[in-house]
Amino acid sequence: VQLVESGGGLVQAGGSLRLSCTISGSIFSVNAMAWYRQGPGKDRELVAASSNGSNPYYKDSVKGRFTISRDNAKRTLYLEMNSLKPEDTAIYYCRAYGPGGAAFGSWGQGTQVTVSS
Repeated sequence: VQLVESGGGLVQAGGSLRLSCTISGSIFSVNAMAWYRQGPGKDRELVAASSNGSNPYYKDSVKGRFTISRDNAKRTLYLEMNSLKPEDTAIYYCRAYGPGGAAFGSWGQGTQVTVSS
C-alpha cells in the first residue's frame, strides 16, 4: 500500500492550494483518511480527517479555511486550502485507516507547502 501526496508549492499569504493524496495497492476497506502536517522544528500534527459516517474533523486553526474531501472511486483524498497563512508552511502528509483504526502503509514523502508573507 502506498500513499502519494501532491499539489504543494509556494504561495503568497492569502492564496490557495489543493492537495491530493492517492492510494495505490490492495486495500479492502478504507474507513478514514486524514491530513497531517509537520512544520519546521515542530511535531507532526493532525490537520483534518474524514471518517465514514462522521462529520469531518478540522484543527481549530484551519477551520473555515481548509476543506477535506474524498473521492472513493478514485481512492483519492483532497485538501482544499484557502486564505493560507505563513504558519501553514509545512510538509503535508496523508494517512488512510481501516475499520479497526489501523493505518495502511507507512508515511509517504509528503508534499511541501510554503506560504510567504
